[in-house]
Amino acid sequence: MPTRRRLSPAARRAQLLDVAAHLFAARPYDEVLMEEVAERAGVSRALLYQHFATKRDLFAALYQEVSAQLLAQTRLDPADTLVEQLVEGLDAHIAYFAENRHTVLAANRVLAGDLLVQTIIADELDALRERLLGVLPLADARTRATVSGVLKSWLVFVQVLCVDWLTDGTASRTELRDVCVGAVVGALRPLFDEDPAPDWPR
Repeated sequence: MPTRRRLSPAARRAQLLDVAAHLFAARPYDEVLMEEVAERAGVSRALLYQHFATKRDLFAALYQEVSAQLLAQTRLDPADTLVEQLVEGLDAHIAYFAENRHTVLAANRVLAGDLLVQTIIADELDALRERLLGVLPLADARTRATVSGVLKSWLVFVQVLCVDWLTDGTASRTELRDVCVGAVVGALRPLFDEDPAPDWPR
């Protein structure tokens, strides 16, 4: 076991989450043991359980951080075109998914019935939807409501497609991203008088 260092509670929690991030990314959820997390962190199991009562609690805390980091990387700047913003956000998410396959599959499949983990995912999708609504030229409340519904469905489509891609997809990252962009552009165009993505091929 590594030499134990005295850390503040916040620093210790961050260290445990960092160790957990590496383990959950490297192996399927069921193969990650709390005992190994404690050993890798150089702490006792009792101390680990003081911070996280169960493996599910540890994973949920980790995925909450992941969600916040992905939102921070999804920069929606009104100065950019809609397509540029979509491409940047999707590239960040797809890169994380590809590099942390086991973590994403755990959240979306192994823990698909877990209310806390699914709430974290739903909150991230809602935040992304609100950001997209904020950069689209919405003429009135009716248009906003309609576009909001389209975006909600599209984000679920992207989630399912990306998770399937991690398990058995043959598309490249660029192809996956472009399918997602094309899907939302095609869905939005009938709702606007002016093309919201004139830089995207018809």
